[in-house]
Amino acid sequence: MQKRFGIDIDGTVTCPTALVPHINQAFQLDITLDDLVEYEITKCIDVSQDAFHKWFKQAEPEIYSSSPIAAGAKAVLSRWIHNHEIYFISARSDKLMNITENWFQQYEIDYNHIELIGSHDKVGTAQKHKIDLFFEDKHDNAVDIAEQLNIPVILFDTPYNRKPVPNNVIRVHHWQEAENWVNAWLVNG
Repeated sequence: MQKRFGIDIDGTVTCPTALVPHINQAFQLDITLDDLVEYEITKCIDVSQDAFHKWFKQAEPEIYSSSPIAAGAKAVLSRWIHNHEIYFISARSDKLMNITENWFQQYEIDYNHIELIGSHDKVGTAQKHKIDLFFEDKHDNAVDIAEQLNIPVILFDTPYNRKPVPNNVIRVHHWQEAENWVNAWLVNG
């Protein structure tokens, strides 16, 4: 049975460590992903929100174009595209559409739709597109989508999203684990 998957990009399809080397270089730090225990990075490093935001806006194109793909993502997504609709829904600004599309072409990842909404509030977009299952790395997004739309959300485990989750938020550690859960859900759901 064909389903429509809503999938976040950064930290989900891209490796969650993608931002770390850029932060280290820009702010002369030596952090790892394990140091980022909050999604709001300035709560984890000694850099002001203003300085970080200014740097990030300038660095976004380079960060996004050079982000490595998450381990296993390409293989799983390549299998799913034949049987399901793949909608990438990201908080990126729509001004970054060319960079985003080029990244997907570079990694040869097919999709049905990309929507860059410029906001972390993905509930309305997921609802508009009638998403059946969502994939996310941001804790509050996962919880909001699961609770407001009453759909399962796969949450890719990272140090910055380890707060408790409701039953329909399923924490996974890698793409193969996500695929295994989805396969069982498709059979039993």
